[in-house]
Amino acid sequence: MISGAPTTYEQRQKKVIFDTDIGSDIDDAVALAYLLAQPRCDLLGITTVSGQPIERAKLASAICKTAGREIPIIPGNEHRLDGPTRQPNVRQASVLPDWDHDTKFSDQGAVEFMAETIRNNPNEVVLLAVGPMTNVAKLFTDHPDTPGLLKSLQLMCGRFNEPQNHKPTSEWNSHCDPAAAVVVYSAPVNEHTSLGLDITMQVTMDSNEVREHFKHPLLQPVLKMSEVWFNERPRLNFHDPLAAVTLFDDSICEFERGTATVLRTDDRNDGTNQWAPNANGPHHVGVTVDAARFFDSYFSVFG
Repeated sequence: MISGAPTTYEQRQKKVIFDTDIGSDIDDAVALAYLLAQPRCDLLGITTVSGQPIERAKLASAICKTAGREIPIIPGNEHRLDGPTRQPNVRQASVLPDWDHDTKFSDQGAVEFMAETIRNNPNEVVLLAVGPMTNVAKLFTDHPDTPGLLKSLQLMCGRFNEPQNHKPTSEWNSHCDPAAAVVVYSAPVNEHTSLGLDITMQVTMDSNEVREHFKHPLLQPVLKMSEVWFNERPRLNFHDPLAAVTLFDDSICEFERGTATVLRTDDRNDGTNQWAPNANGPHHVGVTVDAARFFDSYFSVFG
């Protein structure tokens, strides 16, 4: 086990592509607000994935417009590699009438946008993917030079250090496109880091805490989206924000190297991860998190 520590590079800007299924769980929007507020984040573009990708792009646009930022937003793949989407609904789109947002987006395609951006910035781009792995898998399959041209790949995906008797064993992003997860975890990326459900579940707030803390103007559309989420669930788990914040302060977590594999089944456990620690392994996963430090770091960018 190794503890992350900020390096000189951590103090400089990072070029980031954010691949997201914003609009289902609320944590994607929470992560996007952070990236827009983080002064060391050079957000090159946002790509959306999973059911109704255009509606998801509209939600991303609403947050960007609140921030006064013009960020390329490109809708991506709706269906998983080997079947229909397992996440068809975008319930948080119900807030869109209340927020200015774009309704038309580039027809370039998310995968082509990713490939072009990565090639134009070789070994400089961090691909932060926090939804089903469909866009990323198609990028690596259609453009096999791109994994080696990334600075790093940072995922909110998987479950690595919990007993396998936990049911279901597959984390939602992995389950929503297991075939894509297989491709992504097999890719030859320079630095391949995952924040799994076993530690992201440790950074959480209840609905009243969220209302108390989300006072900044940039968090207002996120708060409205949160209220849709709270109609069904009482808590906000900061899954995707943990993946975003540790890009800029990886000392929040301890990490372990090893090899992650993705298992296929015909039930809700489809996409389960197996983890084999190995100091020379190709993957880097979070194994502990300092929740208090995470929240301090997250809210510090909102001033």
